[in-house]
Amino acid sequence: MTPSKDRQRKLARAKLDRQLEKRAVQQRRTRRLRAGVGAGLAVLLIAGGIAWLGGVFDSKPPVDPAADDICVWTPQNAANTPSLKDVGTPPADGIPTTGTRPLTITTNQGAPITADLNLTTAPCGGESMFYLASKKFYDNTECTEITAYGALRCGDPGGDGLGGPTYTFYNEDVPTLPSAAPSAPASPATPPAYPAGTVALISDPPGNNGSQFLVFFKDYAPKDQAQYPIIGKVTGGQDTLTKIAKLPTVANAAGDKVKPKDKILIQTLTVGDAVAGDAPAPAPSASTQS
Repeated sequence: MTPSKDRQRKLARAKLDRQLEKRAVQQRRTRRLRAGVGAGLAVLLIAGGIAWLGGVFDSKPPVDPAADDICVWTPQNAANTPSLKDVGTPPADGIPTTGTRPLTITTNQGAPITADLNLTTAPCGGESMFYLASKKFYDNTECTEITAYGALRCGDPGGDGLGGPTYTFYNEDVPTLPSAAPSAPASPATPPAYPAGTVALISDPPGNNGSQFLVFFKDYAPKDQAQYPIIGKVTGGQDTLTKIAKLPTVANAAGDKVKPKDKILIQTLTVGDAVAGDAPAPAPSASTQS
């Protein structure tokens, strides 16, 4: 064998050895990589199992950023409704949710009408009236209706049934009517949804409450559904309510005979600070009031 051929064979052998070594290194690297990936997956599976047992992947309700706010005051545009009166908006925090607030309505019809606003069942209604009263919103305004169902309607500074502040808020304590068969007569033992002496809010459309309210001077049991959220009950001034109930009425702009013939003027309306204590009992029915 010539020296040149022998040299070529040695070079080829050396090249093959280098290729084999390189291939072996790559195979070892691949085995280590696979082993590392496998170990990592095992760790992830173990951690995932622990998290699953701990309830990490349980579905959760969305977080409401306004959940800490007890009341939501929705702005209204006074430019679209001239009857609205802008006095700002009640606070969104620090609203009492237990006890009562004393309400006093002084009219031109006799002794003041007093009531307790229930802060346990209607904290937003109580807060709104407290705020509006502090702005003298109700002072020197007329009560616009003596309704056919036995309530005095007040709180509209415009006098057309559309007035109120430049905000609204949602219903709170709306009574639930008892379910019964359509042909079944009402049970005499079932109390009315709105006993005489009830103070409730009224709005148009329902559920967009503002400043208007009702003071019931007789029991009212709606046939279809209750829509007036209750905010309190009368504690005094029943003689004044009785007098108002007997006042004659004339047709309003819509042709309904509910407008008081004689002016019923709220001279002042005040709401006091929150008073701690149990929620007031439901307003007594007409048969138990003197």
